[in-house]
Amino acid sequence: MRPPPFEWRVVLSAVLAQAAALTVWSGGYGYHRDELYYRMLPSAWGYVDQPPLTPLLARLSTHLADQPWAMRVPATLAAAASVVVLAVITRELGGRRAAQSLTAWGYAFAALPLMLGHLLLTSTVDLPLLLLVVLAVLRGVRGDPVSWIWGGLVVGVTTYNRLLVVVVLVGLVLGVLLLGPRQSLCSRWPWVGAVVALLVGLPNVLYQAAHDWPQLAMGQALAENNAADVRTQLPFLLVVMLGPPLVAVWVVGIGWLLRPERRGSLGFLVVALAALVTFTFVSGAQPHYPIHLLSVAFAAGSVPVAVWLLPRPAWRVGAFVLVVVNAGVSVVLGLPVVPVSSVGSTPVADVSPLVGDQVGWPRYVDQIAQAYRTPTRPAPGAVITSNYGEAGAVARFGPAHGLPHPVSGHNALYELGPPPEGTQAVLMVGYQLRHVNRLFGSCEVVARLDNGLGVDNEEQGAPVAVCRNPRGPWSLLWPRFRHLD
Repeated sequence: MRPPPFEWRVVLSAVLAQAAALTVWSGGYGYHRDELYYRMLPSAWGYVDQPPLTPLLARLSTHLADQPWAMRVPATLAAAASVVVLAVITRELGGRRAAQSLTAWGYAFAALPLMLGHLLLTSTVDLPLLLLVVLAVLRGVRGDPVSWIWGGLVVGVTTYNRLLVVVVLVGLVLGVLLLGPRQSLCSRWPWVGAVVALLVGLPNVLYQAAHDWPQLAMGQALAENNAADVRTQLPFLLVVMLGPPLVAVWVVGIGWLLRPERRGSLGFLVVALAALVTFTFVSGAQPHYPIHLLSVAFAAGSVPVAVWLLPRPAWRVGAFVLVVVNAGVSVVLGLPVVPVSSVGSTPVADVSPLVGDQVGWPRYVDQIAQAYRTPTRPAPGAVITSNYGEAGAVARFGPAHGLPHPVSGHNALYELGPPPEGTQAVLMVGYQLRHVNRLFGSCEVVARLDNGLGVDNEEQGAPVAVCRNPRGPWSLLWPRFRHLD
């Protein structure tokens, strides 16, 4: 059956409204720790903790301006593109104007899409790319051979952002094999798409193979650090990713896709969602992975919900109010609408996991610089940070204070090397001090980091110490600083 018209006007209005909100608050509290990290990573085919696409976008944005708002330009574009793609998926599922409107406006101002759209993270870039993969498979199983080809291209490109695309693709194929339409995989076109994906993603695969599959090591490290929390929080997060008022829509979407008349043609989307949720629970890596296919379930639910609401004006008003309330709460949690001076006295920083990582960086670096200038003999020859957020902050704000370029053993920064041989005193920043102080003759804590905002983030209260007389050459000590998380 031919899909209904795509309602450009209603979808574009939601896209523009979201883009306007993201742009107005793009400066916000400041850089996120991941953005500071991406900014300082050198050009490479890949890194131990991720492929190269998002760091490349971060570095390119600095040519526009070395400011947070410039880094959020590609983030805003990615979020806006994901709204369009999800609305197209709604259309492919038979959704008309009302359904596309519910999808576009509900998703554009839902909790996690706003949170991710405000920041340049790998998950932000994933938003449109993984939805495009779903759209390609959806069209492909319906007999459009070209979709397999451009879908393979998208899969190949997405491997340069995060290998989660493999899990999503396996879930979709598994769903087709279990529920159908199986005959769609019997033509040559899915295989042509697979070859395209392999060719486009081959350099990334070769990089992984040549470096002993660092993404697997990183996934294991994330699981060791996060698994218990991820498994405990996952049911709650499934409710709040899009917002509690929208839960009924995606639950209805799951049931609608599994109805007998659709199970054999569309039920594979539910299997893929179940596979992604299962992978998230078992791997324990990152709790937000299901957002991509949860959004597809929301798009599916918009179709029957919109049909049901059309002849019921009172219920339409109620649904409109719920979407608006959900948008209001999501804006407060996802965007820096609360002044930075007040955010510590509100529950926003405790509820939103991304807020704490955006505040305090210039103040922290000022405190690190004051500690660096503390009279010592010998003077610190290097600044070693415990994590990439601290390193990225010193790299961004430190030159104005006369600080040397930082070094760190965290994730990909370890590969950039230790302090110069012969360095007899370093300024050690962060909680890694408790694990490495025995590598020095002495370590004296000279300051404690304080953002002055009452926000309890990873750096709040962290020690800053002058450590002297390393107990061996740096080439032997440096592996003790290495950690993945």
